[in-house]
Parts: sequence; C-alpha cells; structure tokens
Amino acid sequence: MDSHLPLLVIVIISSFVVGSISIVPVAPGLSYSFYSSNCPKLESIVTNHLKQVFKKDITQSAGLLRLHFHDCFVQGCDGSVLLDGSASGPSEQNAPPNLSLRKEAFNIINDLRALVQKECGQVVSCADLTALAARDSVILAGGPKYNVPLGRRDSLNFASRNVTLANLPAPSSNTTTILNSLSTKRLDPTDVVALSGAHTIGRGHCTSFTSRLYPKQDGTMDSNFAKNLKVTCPTTNTDNTTNLDVRTPNVFDNKYYVDLVNRQGLFTSDQDLFTDSRTKGIVTSFANNQSLFYEKFVIAMLKMGQLGVLTGKQGEIRANCSARNANKVDLWSVVEEGALQLLSQF
Repeated sequence: MDSHLPLLVIVIISSFVVGSISIVPVAPGLSYSFYSSNCPKLESIVTNHLKQVFKKDITQSAGLLRLHFHDCFVQGCDGSVLLDGSASGPSEQNAPPNLSLRKEAFNIINDLRALVQKECGQVVSCADLTALAARDSVILAGGPKYNVPLGRRDSLNFASRNVTLANLPAPSSNTTTILNSLSTKRLDPTDVVALSGAHTIGRGHCTSFTSRLYPKQDGTMDSNFAKNLKVTCPTTNTDNTTNLDVRTPNVFDNKYYVDLVNRQGLFTSDQDLFTDSRTKGIVTSFANNQSLFYEKFVIAMLKMGQLGVLTGKQGEIRANCSARNANKVDLWSVVEEGALQLLSQF
C-alpha cells in the first residue's frame, strides 16, 4: 500500500464537508468572521503555505495537529506551548510530554507568523495560527473540511512542568485515566475517542510502547503486529519511531479504529479504548462509519479548540510566537460591538 499519496489526491479525498458543527457553542469573544475586515486573506495565507510544506513532507501535518492538542490541554488554547523558557523557569516545551513535539512544527508556526504579519500587521494571534494550522493539517491530509472560530489571544505565561504533566495523559495511560482527565475539560467519552483518532496520522516513539513488548507481550496486542514492532524496537530503550496507523499512516481517515479492532493499536491509551466497555462501541462505530467519525471529530475539535481561550483585552498578540512582547502593549483588538456570540462559557 502506497502511504505517500500525492497532495492532489489527498485534497480530493478531503471533499467531505461536516455540516453539524452548529451544535457546538462559540465561546464569548470568538467568531467565525473575526478577521474578515482586518486580515481577510488570513486563511488563504495559512492554507497556501501549508500546501507547500505538505507537498514536500505530508508528515508535518501530524506535528502541527499534535502541537494544537498539547497547547489546548494545558491552560487552554493560548499559544503557551510556543513560548521558550525564561529566567522564571523551563517552558512547557521542556516538560517530558512535550519533548517529542516536532521542532519543525514550531518553525512552521513562526513562518506563518511572519507571512501573516507581512500581509496584515500584528493582528493575528499565535494561538489562532496554531488552531488554523491544525485544522488545515486535518483537511490537507484527507480529513473533513470545517471552519474554526477565531479571536484567541496569546498567553503572557507558560505552565509549569507539574501542570503540564498533570494535563497530558501518557501513552501508557488506560481509558479510565484518560476519561477522568478529559472529563475535567468537559469532553465526554465520544469526544475522547474521536480526538484519539488524530493518531490516524503521525509516528510514535518506541519508548512510548515497548513496555507492551518487553519483557512480555501485552495480551491485547496482535502477535504478528508485535513481532513486526520488535524489529523496529529491538530493545526497551531504542530511539526509533514507527507509524501510529499501520494501514494508512499519512491519510486522515478512520483506519486507526480498524487497527484497534484488529488489536493493532500502538499505545496502551489507544488499544485500551477497544478493551474498555465504555468506549468499545464508539471505536467499533467509527471503524464501520468514517463519516460518523469525521462528524464527531470535528465536534470534539471545536470543543477542545475553545478550552480556556483568552479574548478581548486578555493576554496579547505576540510579534514573536516564541516570546512575549517586550513592551506589553496591546497593539490591536478586533472585538467589535455586537460581534460576541454569548452562547456558552468554556
């Protein structure tokens, strides 16, 4: 099976459009037309640049999607994961769960920052750029098309190591741990299983799952799958990586769930979704119905993407996504009278 589909084919695959996102309330301060007057070319700038990036290396899509996840789950979708460390301490990037975030993903966000700033000035937040990049990563890898509300502001601070660890469940976590963690963020079991579907693209490090291979194979893992993994990961400390989805690793589809049904999930946090009675039915339904997965994934992404957002005069709009503004001056706010959609608090 050819896992390196041409970008044109991938874009065609993504022609599916989700139409049920209206059921997800928009957080106060965000809007689907937030930059329509101040930066009308924003989304085309982001999409066109990412098309060029992915044409060279489609695997970067997984890195950008994961960056958005790791930003939102720790103190909200505020761009805090983008901040470098300072005299006050190490940044979120230095916490163990974030050490494997792709450096290229940070570079791509900085490139987008420069392109958008050249066109529109310092009006678009790094948090919004990260959200848009994640959305386009899904679409350009063959997933569902959808819009995201914008208007996030950038955090002035990053989270501590302990806070980061507490909010990013490890790959070795079981379903109970993950459900309990994400329930505090108002994400239900369907949301959890749908968001886990992001593992339909990307790669995993051997050290994140070799405990399922050595000294004894995990009984929930298919024996042939385990045998192949041992070739890639011959020891417990091998610094190699392998595809998260054995079937279509670079296409955003529902094959991740097919993997789980066939006991070919890479991480404990993946495979246990099919073992646990609370989530097994959801996994099965997504494995059998890609459209259903797409629908639920978009809903979950819209909910996650509005966690703990800063809006209005909160935070700032960074000139450099890696550092807070030196003068702390709020250069511009796009919050207009009547533009807020006060449907729900997140």
